[in-house]
Amino acid sequence: MKNLFLLAVLCLLTAALYAQSPPPARFTLQGRAVDTAAAPLAESTVMLLNPKDSSLVNFTRANTTGAFAFKNIKTGTYTLKISFVGFIPYNQLIKPTGEAVMDLGALKMKPITKELFEVVVKTAKAPLTIKGDTIEYNASSFKVPPGSTVEDLLRKLPGVQVDQDGNIKAQGQDVKRVTVDGKNFFGNDPKQATKNLQAEAITKVQVFNDKTEQAKLTGIDDGKKEKTVNLELKEEFKKGGFGKVTAAAGPASNNVSARAEAKGSYNKFNAKHQFSLVGLGNNTNQQGLSRDDYQDFRGSNAYNANQNADFGFSGNYFYFSDSGDEGLGIPVSGRQGVGFSNNAAAGANYNYDTKQKKVSGSYYYNQTRIDLNARRNRDNTLPQDQYKTDETSNQINFNGNHRASLRYEKEIDSLNTLVFINNSRYGVGNAQLFRKQLLTRSNGAITDNESVNNSEQKQFAMSNSLIYRHKMRSKKGRSFAASATYEVNTNDATLNLDSRNTYTGPISAGNRLPDIHQDQRNDIIRSEYKASLQYVEPFAKRYTWETFFNFSLRNDEVDHDVFNRGDSRYIRNDTLSLYYKNNYVYNRLGSSVRYSYKGLNISAGLAGQRFTLNGEFAPDQTAATFQNINRVFTTVIPNVGLNYSMKNNRYLGAGYNVNVQIPTSRDLQPVINNSNPLFINQGNPDLLPQLGHNLNAYFNYFNPGNFINAYISLYGTKFVNQIVYSQNTDPQTLVTVIKPENFSGGQNLGSYIGFGFPLKKTKATLDLNGGFNLGNNPSRINGVINDTKVRGYNLGARLSLTPVEWLTFYGNANVNVTNNEFSINPNRNQSFTNNNFSGELTLKLPHEFYINSNLNYRVNRNEQLNFDLRIPIWNASVYHILGKAKRAEIRLTAIDMLNRNVSVSLNRGVNYTQSETIETLARYFTIGFTYNMRGVQAKMRRDGY
Repeated sequence: MKNLFLLAVLCLLTAALYAQSPPPARFTLQGRAVDTAAAPLAESTVMLLNPKDSSLVNFTRANTTGAFAFKNIKTGTYTLKISFVGFIPYNQLIKPTGEAVMDLGALKMKPITKELFEVVVKTAKAPLTIKGDTIEYNASSFKVPPGSTVEDLLRKLPGVQVDQDGNIKAQGQDVKRVTVDGKNFFGNDPKQATKNLQAEAITKVQVFNDKTEQAKLTGIDDGKKEKTVNLELKEEFKKGGFGKVTAAAGPASNNVSARAEAKGSYNKFNAKHQFSLVGLGNNTNQQGLSRDDYQDFRGSNAYNANQNADFGFSGNYFYFSDSGDEGLGIPVSGRQGVGFSNNAAAGANYNYDTKQKKVSGSYYYNQTRIDLNARRNRDNTLPQDQYKTDETSNQINFNGNHRASLRYEKEIDSLNTLVFINNSRYGVGNAQLFRKQLLTRSNGAITDNESVNNSEQKQFAMSNSLIYRHKMRSKKGRSFAASATYEVNTNDATLNLDSRNTYTGPISAGNRLPDIHQDQRNDIIRSEYKASLQYVEPFAKRYTWETFFNFSLRNDEVDHDVFNRGDSRYIRNDTLSLYYKNNYVYNRLGSSVRYSYKGLNISAGLAGQRFTLNGEFAPDQTAATFQNINRVFTTVIPNVGLNYSMKNNRYLGAGYNVNVQIPTSRDLQPVINNSNPLFINQGNPDLLPQLGHNLNAYFNYFNPGNFINAYISLYGTKFVNQIVYSQNTDPQTLVTVIKPENFSGGQNLGSYIGFGFPLKKTKATLDLNGGFNLGNNPSRINGVINDTKVRGYNLGARLSLTPVEWLTFYGNANVNVTNNEFSINPNRNQSFTNNNFSGELTLKLPHEFYINSNLNYRVNRNEQLNFDLRIPIWNASVYHILGKAKRAEIRLTAIDMLNRNVSVSLNRGVNYTQSETIETLARYFTIGFTYNMRGVQAKMRRDGY
């Protein structure tokens, strides 16, 4: 009896202790989303929210039976929200029960009716909604500091990544377009919107797959998609203007002059109109707002083909590649952050958009004055020999460009559409280059060359295209399209060249180069007339036949005059001078068949193209006789493509095509370019077109329920008659003549793979990537064929941490190794290492103070060049948000606090490896003020709708 009493007491104590034990720290929440008839609502979006501020804690998607589960979540109070298209969002407050598994059972959702619409409006707000392959984020659910840009907001969104240069990836794919309320913003550069619009102006961010611009213009769905981000503005920002102005300045220190910058933007939008202004001025190396500015800075965009009006196989299968500077040879760097630059830019953008009419236009001006002090060490390989080049240079360049664009689209009626596109650019520039080159031979002899180049140029380029599309009533899908394009490009340039040589060591008088004093003038006029026709016929339920014709007539006229400056004499140099006229006629006729069914898109086609060149050249246009060039090239072009949009956001694609590259007019003409007297370029009138046989395949996967994404791509090219630049170096003078010629056997193979997943949803994400590139390119070095083999490998990782509202961290690591092998001299084989590690941290402190700090650590190594440079760049800022409305900000910024900044690059050519260092703006400090202009404040309900 005593033992039974003790046992009973023990049981009571155990029960009491068990009753007092805390509930489990984590539990599983599960349930099923169904309609009022208990039918499952598959793929419903299910979210757990913080009931205090509706911030997103976790999310998933229901399966085909409507079931969902959140596993291993912390015990606490949550708001459960379920959304499904056409149904009223479901809300339920979840409180812990102490059970390890909380099963909510069937959760019935009501369909939307007119009477329930107001209820829907009040309950529709959710951090994100998933509709097929479209993800819609509610911007207010992702907190960013006041005054932040859209770029800062995108960094917070699950499944979206923004790198340090502002490039955007969503769901593992590159974002090609960013629109504002469905309209283009300053053309097609995504960074224009993300860097200039304020985060507080955005109510929703939509990420989806859109048709390519080519498919929209031609009316042919090629199965390819462009990852697109659309930004929806808040109503109060549509009703009034909003913008942002910033000014900052800092003192001079450590031989660095005072630094200052100012920038601003203003935007005004409504349902039909969109108007924007942007502008900047600085001496802090911020060279522009658009990546296209860098190409304009080089002058390489003087010839801008408008591919949108060229019907036929998607992709560029016939193209010219003239650089537009016609061999002036002044190396100008357009890389942001290199050297010391003074910059100014301003632009305006306007869009008018209705169902029947769409008008968009923009004007943009930018100018840059840049001072570059560079050091280049080059290790040159010759058959059984080698020599070294040590080059120092200083160049001061100015470039200013006006750019204007206009696009007008008119829907004449439901069957007829007319599109007009204009792009124009006018640029002026000048450059001063002082260069000193030391060429050291294996026997110790040295050639010391000093040269001074002064150049000026004026460039004008314009492209006009008119596109007409007609849908026929007789049969759905039957259509006709026609286009006409006129392009013109002019370039007037002068170059004054002075070169002097001195010699050390055993160099005979016969191998010593004469001094050069020359004036060179280039007058270039290029014009092109193009026309295209297209007919589409759906000849079966799932089959479409397309046929097309392309015509192009291009006229080039170049007058290249060279004069030698002597003692009181000015003598024309007929050896270097050249006048030529070329007429290019291009015809292409092709046809393809496309099969489309349930996301599967397969196409196969064949085209024949004929290219005719009729040219004449002489030392001067007044010459009595001209030499003629008459060439005809005929090529058959196959094209095969596959794009498959499978279930569950999986995409598969593959293709085969042939690129045909016609030699540039500069490469075809036997003109001699001696702007660098030690490296002379010469054309080759016997060049054939280059063919590139291209194979590619890719696979993308994205799970919108858990934001896991994976992607892999393979690509390969085999060249026939590849245009390569062979070299012949005089073993005595070391003057190198570079001349294009055709070689077969070149090839390139590569792959890129990536995998991203949340370590913890909405809190931490890890993205891994890697790839390789294997290349083999033949060329001729001093009459000996050299096969240059390149083996490149890269690995990368990115970590995004947003564990709490007051802290964000982004970390990146990239490792790149490239091995080069030269067949003419295996002893010169070498390896490059280029690694980059970076991190960015933002902390929110009490009383609206913030700290931002980022560190970038670069490692560049090459043992052959005895080059090992490690550069840490540490920037930091402290800023304070002012006023009750939080419209103003004061910021103290420190750039390159370790004072280590320098531009470094390692690269290689067909027979050389080279290291380059350029002095670059280093440590400086600024204090700045920012004011955010906001539009008319509309009275909105507290629920935001």
